[in-house]
Amino acid sequence: MSSRPKILIVDDEPDILELIEYNLKKEGYQVYTANNGKEAIDEARKVQPDLIILDIMMPKTDGIEACRLLRAMPEFKNTFMVFLTARSEEYSEIAGFNVGADDYIAKPIKPRALVSRINAILRRNSQNEEAEEDKIEIADLVIDRDSFLVYQNGEKISLAKKEFELLYLLASKPGKVYTRDAILSSIWEDSVVVTNRTIDVHIRKLREKLGDEYVTTVKGVGYKFEA
Repeated sequence: MSSRPKILIVDDEPDILELIEYNLKKEGYQVYTANNGKEAIDEARKVQPDLIILDIMMPKTDGIEACRLLRAMPEFKNTFMVFLTARSEEYSEIAGFNVGADDYIAKPIKPRALVSRINAILRRNSQNEEAEEDKIEIADLVIDRDSFLVYQNGEKISLAKKEFELLYLLASKPGKVYTRDAILSSIWEDSVVVTNRTIDVHIRKLREKLGDEYVTTVKGVGYKFEA
């Protein structure tokens, strides 16, 4: 069995599929394609990709719904999901993160820039897999970096990868204030262009899942974890 990461590209524009497929194959990835959200779910179940690139506006099942449905399946809870879309409105970006996206890339994008971002995402996964087991137990939370699992009062809490990484960063040093720039450089690679709004969305999702008492906003500076 090949150890090369598998990537599923989902877009209803054949030219875009062909362009991305060509560049990712040239990089050495195993690449699979689908033309809409429904096909994406069927293909994902078949090939079990490491990363899925989704367009938003597609027939039958759009990208947002496809991502939501995939995230609800246990086998795809930790699969990287990236939106590549012409939809640049704030509500579309928020909707993407709300259903569990790990990144949101606006079209048009240069193929080499896209490949660089995909490389960065998968490299982080490789680093996490190679790391020794590392667990934080604080207050009523257990944060297990080795398995990417979080337990609150013994109950498992499902977090997207970026949500988990953000929580782990903050909880690793309770009381320490992390500036937005520090969070961006720690959680997102330099090649990934994100905004302060991206951090805000992830903080809001953490508070929705864990409660408001853990992550405190330090106005004009950043965030900290309260034990």
